[in-house]
Amino acid sequence: MFKKDIYKYFGIALICATYSACKVPEFAQRNENKNVPVNFNDSQDTLNTGKIQWRQFFTDPNLVRLIDTALKNNQELNVTLQEIEIAKNEIKARKGELLPSVGYRVGAGLEKVGRYTSSGAGDASTDITPGKEVPDVLPDYAFGLQANWEADIWHKLRNSKKAAVSRYLSTVEGRNFVITNLVAEVANSYYELLALDNQLAIVKQNIALQSNALELMKIQKQATRVTELAVRKFEAEVLSSKSLEFDIQQNITESENKINFLLGRYPQAIPRDKGSFTDLVPPTVQAGLPAQLLANRPDIKQAELDLAAAKLDVKVAKAQFYPSLGISATIGYQAFNPSYLLRTPESLAYSLAADLAGPLINRNAIKAEYLTANSKQLQAVFNYEKTVLNGYIEVANQLSNITNLQKSYDLKSKQVLALTQSIDISNDLFKAARADYFEVLMTQRDALQSKLELIETKKQQLNAVVNIYHALGGGWN
Repeated sequence: MFKKDIYKYFGIALICATYSACKVPEFAQRNENKNVPVNFNDSQDTLNTGKIQWRQFFTDPNLVRLIDTALKNNQELNVTLQEIEIAKNEIKARKGELLPSVGYRVGAGLEKVGRYTSSGAGDASTDITPGKEVPDVLPDYAFGLQANWEADIWHKLRNSKKAAVSRYLSTVEGRNFVITNLVAEVANSYYELLALDNQLAIVKQNIALQSNALELMKIQKQATRVTELAVRKFEAEVLSSKSLEFDIQQNITESENKINFLLGRYPQAIPRDKGSFTDLVPPTVQAGLPAQLLANRPDIKQAELDLAAAKLDVKVAKAQFYPSLGISATIGYQAFNPSYLLRTPESLAYSLAADLAGPLINRNAIKAEYLTANSKQLQAVFNYEKTVLNGYIEVANQLSNITNLQKSYDLKSKQVLALTQSIDISNDLFKAARADYFEVLMTQRDALQSKLELIETKKQQLNAVVNIYHALGGGWN
């Protein structure tokens, strides 16, 4: 009766301990918000330009070749490809944990047990062979197979594998995001280089114009119509423009080398058509629906997959509170003499065991891992929401930018035309003594500045189109 009570109380204690081990601390959860506005800036577009393949979006053959080279040689992209391989290997590792691990064991040794122990007393009263006592030092030879397997009762290992798969898919989207960034960066750098070429041509034309004006001032000085001050002013203007020429040439060199770096090669000339920049017409862009960003932008899909992996990590950490069932087995041969090692069944040895183990006391480490996993999940939720918000704002900004840049370009074109005409007018007035040299000087300076600004605005227009193509998720497909 007393023994039955002990077993009963022991069983109750074991049940309570198991319940205590399985009890998981509470933690507030937060679901990600996937709601986005129905459109961009009241746009009625339903087609997304970001889904267009980049070879069709960019029509300049020189630019297409540069992007092609960058996608093959860029070091950052190649680093990302290795991250994909690392994530793929992680899946294999997690998949392997679901399967039994089997190994082999070969061993040899010596053993001496104390005579006044149960083993020693047994050996003393036993003959190892008929008429021969067990020696004090007994050799031991063995070889065989051993296997271990954890039964995935709580799906801890399966969820760990699923998390690894999500992270692998996340690295794939990370590669796609690197591609979109790379395509946009090469295109923007290419248009910047074209803009610098055209600004350099304008400065050279202006230097020729200013040099003619300087000669005119020298002639006028000889005719005592102007003073040495006018000559010096025009001479300083020519020198300023020549200095600007070298500044632009340096910027061209740096822009070429920036493209070469993106292409993963050492400095060399960048092939390009320098004469058609001002005639370039930015392609029409359709923003589509904001909801399409969730399916097309790689960084949003990457954040979503990271969130899925973080949720699975929480389940894995939660399963650590539950008991785990392990099964182990061994089979092989064992004997004290190599000549007896392969005798069957006398030297055959095998075992099969199962154990149930779980946390009971001092679970702080497991609880800390669980709370950390929950915090990382919340981080992933916030990061996903931030990425979606950032994507929407980028598109909205670039749509507004395209509209405003077009209006600005139209006005600057008219300004350039007016100032270009004013140069001839100011020269004629100066020759007729109806304008002074300062008016001629300022007119030339304003005309140069307006032409440079017009080129800059054209570059910004082309960059805005590239940027919205990138913001819509274009370039990776």
